[in-house]
Amino acid sequence: MIQAILVLGGLGLLLGVGLAVAAKYLEVFEDERIAAVEKMLPNYNCGACGTPGCHAFATEIVSGRAGNVSRCKPGKPDKNFNPILQYLKDHPNPDGTPVNIKL
Repeated sequence: MIQAILVLGGLGLLLGVGLAVAAKYLEVFEDERIAAVEKMLPNYNCGACGTPGCHAFATEIVSGRAGNVSRCKPGKPDKNFNPILQYLKDHPNPDGTPVNIKL
């Protein structure tokens, strides 16, 4: 009985350490600007912009691949688009270059 407890305890400890190491080295970082831009979008997830949802469109906006933020059909210029453009102007890319996005 003691031997079984020691074997299972040791195995649990070994696997726990392995998971902790994997979590540290395999962590995926996402740009925090994506979440901020996604909150500024209407969040209908309609796909009218040509992407599968608002998160994918926010990713394209932050990366500069979207071209025009007005591709979002349900969005309004004063409510959605202008705050996004202002946010990206205030929060440029990590290397200091501005995000290439237009209204």
